[in-house]
Amino acid sequence: MVELQGIPVSPGVAIGPALVLDADGYQIPRSVVPADQADQEYARLQSAVDAVSARLETSRLETAAVAGEHTGDIFAAQLQMLHDPRLHAELRRRINTEYLTAAYSVNRVLHNYAAALRQLSNPFLADRAEDVLDIEKQLLRELGAVKRGPMSDLSEPVIVLSHVLTPSETANLDRRYVRGFATETGGAGGHTAIVAKGLELPAVVGIGPFLDSVGAGDQVIVDGDRGRVIINPDATTLKHYEQRIKQRNSLSARLAELRDLPAETADGVRIRLNANIEFPHETSAAIERGADGIGLYRTEFLYLSSEQEPSEEDHYQAYSQVVREMCGRPVVIRTLDLGADKMGHRPLVEQEHNPFLGLRSIRLSLRNLDLFRPQLRAVLRAAVHGDVRVMFPLITTIAELRQARMLLNLVAEDLKDEGIPYRGDIPVGMMVEVPAAVVMLENFVREVDFLSIGTNDLAQYTLAVDRSNEYVADLYQSSDPAVLRLIARCVEVADNAHTSLAVCGEMSSMPARALLLLGMGVRNLSVPPSSLPRVKKAIRSVSINQCQEIAARVMKLEAARDVDMYLLDRLGDLVPELVVT
Repeated sequence: MVELQGIPVSPGVAIGPALVLDADGYQIPRSVVPADQADQEYARLQSAVDAVSARLETSRLETAAVAGEHTGDIFAAQLQMLHDPRLHAELRRRINTEYLTAAYSVNRVLHNYAAALRQLSNPFLADRAEDVLDIEKQLLRELGAVKRGPMSDLSEPVIVLSHVLTPSETANLDRRYVRGFATETGGAGGHTAIVAKGLELPAVVGIGPFLDSVGAGDQVIVDGDRGRVIINPDATTLKHYEQRIKQRNSLSARLAELRDLPAETADGVRIRLNANIEFPHETSAAIERGADGIGLYRTEFLYLSSEQEPSEEDHYQAYSQVVREMCGRPVVIRTLDLGADKMGHRPLVEQEHNPFLGLRSIRLSLRNLDLFRPQLRAVLRAAVHGDVRVMFPLITTIAELRQARMLLNLVAEDLKDEGIPYRGDIPVGMMVEVPAAVVMLENFVREVDFLSIGTNDLAQYTLAVDRSNEYVADLYQSSDPAVLRLIARCVEVADNAHTSLAVCGEMSSMPARALLLLGMGVRNLSVPPSSLPRVKKAIRSVSINQCQEIAARVMKLEAARDVDMYLLDRLGDLVPELVVT
C-alpha cells in the first residue's frame, strides 16, 4: 500500500482501477511555410480558433447547467484568453512575418505565456497557466498536430491519474465511468479544481511525481476530503473507505426521499423550488428531483451549440419539448441573453471594448428584431402546450421593457392573422440584474407580472467586477452586503406591489445562502437540478423565524467573508447533514 498526499479540491471518495494517462510531453518541430501560403496558414489557425471557441462555449453552457453559472464562467475566462487581441497579433506576426507554421506558433507563444504566469509570486495567477496550456492543446488538436485524448472509449469504472488535467478535459470526463481523478500538478485555485467540485467528482491535485509507481489496473482510492491518494490499499483501509462511501450514499438516498415532499419550512411556510435548465433534456433531472417547475429556461444553447442560426421551428420544438414534459408545471422562458461578442453565426456589431457594458441581452434582441421575432413567436406557439411564462433579461429602462412587450403583442397579432395556434395571454416578467432596475423597481412592478433576481449579474454590476475576469474574481461575491441590500429592496417593493419575486442566480443554489434569502422574505427559488435535494433539505429543516434571525444578523455584517462564515456556521447548527463530509 502506498499513501500519497496532495491538495483536496473536490470532496468525496472514489475507488476503482487506475487509468494512467500519458504526460502529454509532446513537441512541435520548428517548421515554416512558403511565403505565398502564409495567409492560408493563418486562415487555418482562425478556423481552429473558431472551432475551439465553439467547444469552449458549449463546455460553459453544459457545465453551468450541471454545476452553476459561476463554474461555467471558467470557460468564459478561457474564451477571453483565446480571443485576446495581443495573442492574435503575436500569432499573426509569427505566421505572416516569420512564415512559421500555425502549430509551431501556437506552441511557442502559448508555452511562453504559461511559463510567464508560472513565475508569478501570486499563486492565483500562477494557476492560470493551466488554462493557457488547455487552450494550446485544443488548438493543436484542431490543427492536427497532436492526437485527441485516450478516454473516448471507456467501458468500465476507472480512476483517472494524470500529470495534469485541463479544465476542458475535466468537464468532458465521462462521468458514467470516471469515478474520480488525481494529478501530479495543480492547485486549489485552478480552474480544473473548480470544475471538478462543480461536477461533484472526487479529486486530489498537486501530489508531485507518482505516475511511475502506478500500473494500469492498480486499485486506487481518491480521498477528496483529506487530499489522499492510496494505491493498492490493504483490506482494512479499503473497508474503511467503502464504509464512508456507504454513508455518503445513504445521505443521497435520504435526500432523494424528499422528491415528492413540498419545499416547506418546519413551521409550514411553502417555498416554490424550481429548476434552472439550459438544455431540453434537463427536464427529466428536474422532475426526478422534485422541481415545482422551471424557473429559468436559458435559450442561448440554440445559438451556441449549432453551426447554424436557429429557425423559429428550432425554437418551437425545443420549447415545446420542455413544456410538454413538465406536464402543466410552470416554465419560465428567458429570451436571448447573449452579448454581441459571443454571437458566433454572424457579426452583429463591431468588436466591443467592453461587451459586458455593451450590446447584450435585451439590448441585442431589440436591435436585431429578425432574431427576436422568431423567438417570441415560438414562445407564444409553445404556450398552447402548458403553463408558459416569458422573461426579458437585463432590463435597465422602462423604455426597453415597453418595447419588448409591444413586440410581443405585435407577434401575437401576426400569429392570429396567420391562423397559427398560440396563446397571447401568458405572464410577462423581467430579470432584475442591474442596480438601475432596483432603484426604479416601483415603476417596473406596475408593468410586469413577476420579477426574478439574477444575482450573478446583479453582483457583477453592483460591485463593478467582471465575473469572468480571473484577476478580480475575489471581489465577485453575491453575499456582499451591498448586493444583499439591493435584494432586500427588491423583496420590499415586490411585497408592497403583491408581485411574485424569485431568485434564480447561483446564490439560491447554496443551502446556507438559501436560508438567508428565506429570512429576507424570498419565497421562490430557482436552482440547478443537482442542487434541488440539498436546498429542499435545508428548507424543510428550519423555521421562517430561524431564517429571519439569520437575516437580521447578516444585515449587520460588513464583509462577504464574514457573511459566508456566519452562514456556514448556522447551516452546521441547523442542518448538520449538509456540512458533514
